[in-house]
Amino acid sequence: MNVTRRTILKSAALAGAALAAPAIAQSRTKVKLGYLHTLAVDGQIWTGIDRGNFAKHGIEFELAKFTTGLELFQAMIGGSIDMLATGAVISNFPARGQGKMFLVNDVEFATAQLWVRADQGIKSFADLKGKKISTTTGTTAHVFLDNALRANGLDHPGDVEIVNQRMSEAVTSFISGAVPAVALWVPFNITVKEKVPGAKMLVDASAYYPKAAIVGGWAARDDFYAKNQATCANIIRGWAEANDYMIAQPKEALGALQSKRYAEVPLADLEEQYRCQKMFTAAQWHKMYADGTVTGWLQQVTDFFVRFGNIQNAVPASKYFDPSLYTKTIKA
Repeated sequence: MNVTRRTILKSAALAGAALAAPAIAQSRTKVKLGYLHTLAVDGQIWTGIDRGNFAKHGIEFELAKFTTGLELFQAMIGGSIDMLATGAVISNFPARGQGKMFLVNDVEFATAQLWVRADQGIKSFADLKGKKISTTTGTTAHVFLDNALRANGLDHPGDVEIVNQRMSEAVTSFISGAVPAVALWVPFNITVKEKVPGAKMLVDASAYYPKAAIVGGWAARDDFYAKNQATCANIIRGWAEANDYMIAQPKEALGALQSKRYAEVPLADLEEQYRCQKMFTAAQWHKMYADGTVTGWLQQVTDFFVRFGNIQNAVPASKYFDPSLYTKTIKA
């Protein structure tokens, strides 16, 4: 057998390239994942897909975009998706026994905001008494609004009237002057600032952190979660790598997301969304899973949904949220 020097060098180069490249799992498990297209929910998803983090751990997503958390859970309960990523509604349906939560994305630190119109005489919480506030009930914005009103001595129903609309319609109502206040989530604040120059942000969710915190995350169908622990652990691994990259290299991560996944959103606006969410490294989340911090935050929001949605025999967060898979998978 004649082995030339060129052949040896070529083989060595290929071997070296294989060692340098990240290991990509040859066989992949397909998972049907529903999501909301907002940075606080899908930032780690797209980053992990584009950087090969999920593929490295043998995960291939079949993605389905939804506009509300309600629609996501309806799809999952109906069996058309295996799992979902969403915002505050993660504390709602699992409390009804519908879905197992196993992964947190971030704290929606300042993503929820209350905007008012000074030209209609609203300059403080006291001025809101007897007024209408538009929002989308059952969402992150509604949970935040409830915290803000109660913290400032206002009740609903009673002191204020909450008008339930899809968020785009709620913002339109505010812009047109039909309502003097709107509880929204970013990036709708950008539209408000552009269309109503005199509008004032009265408060955002960061005012109530860490006593109250709204977290978003992932939930799976109960049967899927029970039968696919290894798959869920691999999703956690891929998510952790993407999450930590976003924290370590935000400029590069956001630039890639904007060019590939958020082309319709100016980079400056995407950067503002990033600043409005509070992210923690995978290791930091490990500690907050283990010491009960995350469970406590989830329970606070579940308590809101119990009051608002009149949930009977609600499942507590300590039962619908499983931190153990994460703490076994990710080191502190």
